[in-house]
Amino acid sequence: MARFLDRFQPRIGVLMETEVWPEMAAACAERRIPLVLANARLNEKSLAAAERLAWLARPAYSALTAVWAQTEADSHRLVSLGAKVAGVYGNLKFDATPDARQLSTAMSLREHLPRPMVVLASSRDGEERLLLEVLKRFGATSPVPPEQGAVRSIAKRVHDVQWMIVPRHPQRFDEVAALIEAEGFAVARRSAAGQPAEAEIWLGDSLGEMALYYGLADVALLGGSFEPLGGQNLIEPAACGCPVIMGPSTFNFAEAAQLSLAAGASLRVEGMEQAVTAALKLVENPERRAAMAQAALAFASSNRGAAERTAAAVLAIAQAAEPVDTVNAPLDDDQQQPPRAEPTLD
Repeated sequence: MARFLDRFQPRIGVLMETEVWPEMAAACAERRIPLVLANARLNEKSLAAAERLAWLARPAYSALTAVWAQTEADSHRLVSLGAKVAGVYGNLKFDATPDARQLSTAMSLREHLPRPMVVLASSRDGEERLLLEVLKRFGATSPVPPEQGAVRSIAKRVHDVQWMIVPRHPQRFDEVAALIEAEGFAVARRSAAGQPAEAEIWLGDSLGEMALYYGLADVALLGGSFEPLGGQNLIEPAACGCPVIMGPSTFNFAEAAQLSLAAGASLRVEGMEQAVTAALKLVENPERRAAMAQAALAFASSNRGAAERTAAAVLAIAQAAEPVDTVNAPLDDDQQQPPRAEPTLD
């Protein structure tokens, strides 16, 4: 860290969300380089862990020049560790714009989908099995007799939906594909060219295409919320106009989850079985689904502005910092050589 700072002599350092590195904070403080924490969040679990290591955490948080918290609750927890909270700016994720080309592609593809789609988005380890077990219990792997006709059994209702799983971590793509097949389902992978789309489960095994998946889906089940993991980003599906069903664990997005529920953009359920049931009800109720989609768009757009506030605050501190003349500074023999690869910091 000392070599990095001495070589590049940054005017300011900006850490994001929870990435407070004690060694970096100490090194920046020693060199009078302002170090700030933007989009800061700290849940109760992380606060308890930091308090157990107070001898390490408190000097690191107190060394930060400024902290801009996502919520008032985050602000109070950060202050309790000695952080200089300079403002509560909201969540930067509200300012992210979904890829317009992906949404346009999704709109075109939706016209050819034979069934409504429900996606388990950004799923974490254990959640895929929960979904597959519920679908099996509801009869998803059993053929639906044609003589059922208009009888809306739970098995037929499940069969009338295209289910999709998009794992959060790419290193688990093959593992999840194998799990789907082991549970008795046919799987079609996004990455497999020429793979027939006629499969009970689609697997979104690509990177950077969440806007496409949310644009295709009628309903999204929020990954990370059906295990005690705090939930994944629920703002992204809202910005794509996709209604969200979340499980009980959303501490990573506690305020956003409450705002989303209050806006009518999402639903909360106790577990995966209730999530599947709620999703089936939504796909069968286009009026309510459309209303939730509009509420999701309004919820996402009404909470923007954190990026502009954060940028202005960063620039103000950077401009006030003492400038460092790196253009005319002579290079020593070591610096004239290409930099060697260093271990990553995280």
